[in-house]
Amino acid sequence: MALEETVRRRLRVRGTVQGVGFRPYVYKLATELGLTGYVLNDPGGVVIEVEGAEEVATGFAARLTASPPPLSLVTGVELESVPPQGSSVFEIRASRAAGEITAPISADAATCAACVDEIFDPTQRRFRYAFTNCTNCGPRFTIATAIPYDRANTTMSGFAMCEECRAEYEDPSDRRFHAQPVACPRCGPTLHLVDAGGTEITGDPITSAAALLEEGGIVAVKGLGGYHLACNALSDGAVTELRRRKAREEKPLAVMAPDLDCIRELVELTTAAEKLLTSPQAPIVLAPKRNHDLSVAEAVAPANRYLGVMLPYTPVHHLLLAELGGTIVLTSGNISEEPMAYRDADARTRLKGIADAFLGHDRPIRMRCDDSVLRLDHRRSWPIRRARGYAPSPLAVAQEFRCPVLGAGPELKHTFCLGIDKRAIISHHIGDLENFETMEAFTDAVEHFTRIFSVEPEVVAHDLHPEYLATKWALGLDVADKVGVQHHHAHIASCLADNMLSGPVIGVAMDGTGFGDDGTIWGCEVMTCDTRSYDRLFHLRYVPLPGAAAAIREPWRMGAVYLDAAFGDHAPELNLPFVRSTRDRWAPILQMVRRAINSPPASSTGRLFDAAAALCGLRETVSYEGQAAIELEQVADVAVTASYDCSVQGDAIDGVELVAALAEDLARGRPVPHAAAMFHNGLADAISRACAAARDAAGLSSVALSGGSFQNMLLLRRVSSRLSDAGFDVLVHRRVPPNDGGISLGQVVVANAKMGRE
Repeated sequence: MALEETVRRRLRVRGTVQGVGFRPYVYKLATELGLTGYVLNDPGGVVIEVEGAEEVATGFAARLTASPPPLSLVTGVELESVPPQGSSVFEIRASRAAGEITAPISADAATCAACVDEIFDPTQRRFRYAFTNCTNCGPRFTIATAIPYDRANTTMSGFAMCEECRAEYEDPSDRRFHAQPVACPRCGPTLHLVDAGGTEITGDPITSAAALLEEGGIVAVKGLGGYHLACNALSDGAVTELRRRKAREEKPLAVMAPDLDCIRELVELTTAAEKLLTSPQAPIVLAPKRNHDLSVAEAVAPANRYLGVMLPYTPVHHLLLAELGGTIVLTSGNISEEPMAYRDADARTRLKGIADAFLGHDRPIRMRCDDSVLRLDHRRSWPIRRARGYAPSPLAVAQEFRCPVLGAGPELKHTFCLGIDKRAIISHHIGDLENFETMEAFTDAVEHFTRIFSVEPEVVAHDLHPEYLATKWALGLDVADKVGVQHHHAHIASCLADNMLSGPVIGVAMDGTGFGDDGTIWGCEVMTCDTRSYDRLFHLRYVPLPGAAAAIREPWRMGAVYLDAAFGDHAPELNLPFVRSTRDRWAPILQMVRRAINSPPASSTGRLFDAAAALCGLRETVSYEGQAAIELEQVADVAVTASYDCSVQGDAIDGVELVAALAEDLARGRPVPHAAAMFHNGLADAISRACAAARDAAGLSSVALSGGSFQNMLLLRRVSSRLSDAGFDVLVHRRVPPNDGGISLGQVVVANAKMGRE
């Protein structure tokens, strides 16, 4: 019988395949099959050469993507035949540094079950070690300084492995084989606890920090991507003091609980929610509160049916919560409106007036990264903030970028985006670009991303608003092509890209503020569009914003303006508590409106919801963006199916008519929960009718929904169900947020299309 011919195959594997145990996986598979050759990392991903019998080599290629490591994501495999070399072993070779960088850095991953078991096992050498990790978990993105992802290119480069860690690192059968952050108490980073003055607190740092939390203190805890502020979640006094010091008056805070059983006592969890909480991404999940008697302090999430919950995702968190034996508030380590602190000296300066102590360590963080936030509805997850665990994993897009494009992003909930080949690399959540500190975080991140991915943008896309800091920054860049992208077009393009499409569709963009082509403020737009262009067909009826930004901070102003538009001089006669408590303040506001003084016209969904919330007696002023709309959603009775009238006349959706119906019904004694639901339903009816008219005009049957107002699950459900019932194919966000956190993705795909590079 003739011997089977020996062949050699070279495979180029692309995707998230570095720092996730892919080379050990390849090594194990190849040696099991008796193949020789090698595997290595290079800037493009992973290169493999296998040599052996043709049938076996072919089987290797087929099995390679069958069950890869859990943190990996293979996006492509290129296969070619090369001459056999007669190699006798299969080996993992040193990484190559030369070549075009296309391999993404893996996102940080929550501590795996095997490592958790180790840190609580007294027989293990990593017992209570706060930096335990392996190939399947631990820091990646936040410690990477360059690609390829090797220890020398991370902030672990200053920690030389001891003999035992080196043996694990070099043993193909060990789960720490080529785990770049591998360390132990002998050779790795160490914890320390210092007071607000910088003096080290003696004793075990975890035990001492837990004692401070138990006593009602506030501790700054250094995590994967920066410092968080922690306090006892059961103590109203501690939570209230944290809010006072942090200047975060009412915005809900997230909590971290030791395990799922504890979380189940706090909120209602679906199977999908539990899967998310225990995933390697370990995000904050917004879930309905269960029982107030068993719940956390009321000050954690006041006037909210939902609570943001998460599980420990680092050894430090596991150890701290086990020592405390309870649940903690864990919120970004910053003063409100500033980015989270991540450098030790900066944290001790900026958080000195907030934290009573600092639980830190000596492993540097290269890139700050806040926690991700998701919300679930009908077993689907909806991203609210895309950061730790998800960024910077690239997203595949439908159309190829023929040259690198940078999307500078919006003003609020800022991210930026790099478009390369058929990938969109969206940054982590950076924050609101309203101060120097956040702007500095943005520019530092852009420098890091462009360098680490070796990208030199040839096109920069930006918002049309001339006063946005990101727009000003983009216009100052030395880049040949600069493309302005209308805010709501970017929203719809983002939803298209999120669904791997390019249009055309009917787009419904609903949010608070976006600079319109006509110089007015847009925020409720129905358009036909693709990634290249759009045609605005319908919009919410314009109403003025008295005092501009002041109207956003003070929803009572919008209540007065809408009532004046609906009832004129009779508005002060309405039998509403809102009218009685505010009408003495109306005169100067309405005078501004009638004289067109600092009262720009707006078609804003956000301001419409502000007016409704004010009329319902929920909110006259707000302490954070979207607060009034959130509380209106929270109070609405989801069982109510009736609707208020909201006509679509000409190109206008008549929000004034909707508010008038709400006001008259409240004056007749309609309970607020019932009225709030009818308000949502009425707006959803109007959007559905506008889309039907758009279909008649353009012949399109797909609708893309985007914008921050679609974080409102009640509105999203009502609009989606009405559109589906009307025969539309409804597109919603799946991978990026519908809010402004997804704008940068829309910017790059629009710029790419406008430049004729589809």
